[in-house]
Amino acid sequence: MKNYVVENYENYREEERLTTNNARKIEFITTARVMDKLLSKNLKVLDCAAGTGIYAFYLADRGYEVTASDITPRHIEVIKDQLKNKSYSMRTAVLDAADMSIFEDESFDVVLNMGPFYHLTEEEQRMKCLSESLRVLKKGGILITAYIPRFFVFQFAAMNDSKFLDRKLAEQIVETGVLRHDDEKCFWTDTYYSCKSEMEQLYVDNSLEVIDHFAQDGLAPLLAYKVDSWSEEEFKVWCDYHYSVCREESTLGASNHVVIAGRKV
Repeated sequence: MKNYVVENYENYREEERLTTNNARKIEFITTARVMDKLLSKNLKVLDCAAGTGIYAFYLADRGYEVTASDITPRHIEVIKDQLKNKSYSMRTAVLDAADMSIFEDESFDVVLNMGPFYHLTEEEQRMKCLSESLRVLKKGGILITAYIPRFFVFQFAAMNDSKFLDRKLAEQIVETGVLRHDDEKCFWTDTYYSCKSEMEQLYVDNSLEVIDHFAQDGLAPLLAYKVDSWSEEEFKVWCDYHYSVCREESTLGASNHVVIAGRKV
């Protein structure tokens, strides 16, 4: 069966997504800042949807033992190429986060699930992804999951292109959270959009104690033209401000990307 998510990423330069301008960098800057506070040293980390490795390398450079996997072959090739310039090794694999059978039970202290969850349109697929992340996570370990809020994403699409300013599309996203590649007005690829209450309930129902929940980028994607016009000092002020409010409920719902972290009990 053709995987439209993989096809999308094979033809997209993921390695530039969080680095090409300041508006995009906020997502990484905020997440790295949270990780620095959340994670203790000397941990084994699985980045099960590593993309081209921005978080995998961030943690590996700081001494974590990192394994990086991704469903998109091109991403793993990019990671392997970057590893040629590193003094450490990193286990890599092309695999689906809904089937991580190559890893033993409870073999990681931290699992980063930074993408697969919001590309699984069927609940059964999402639960397989979650259960696999929990299976390979040690008791007391931390699961970090990224999602995209359904009450933000329509605004983002419509502001970028008025052809998506469509009542039916808005209702579909708000009511179901699902967007598929063959929908008449699909603006991305197969995607599932969630919300704060759903994600927190999902964690509680699966024996995860929520220990953090924060907005990665806030309004920056909607205001990229403004963010990218700021001086270095102005940008730093904004990043500090965003970090100070990134856990507020209103900020969580008005962000392009959100992360929830929980401890396996």
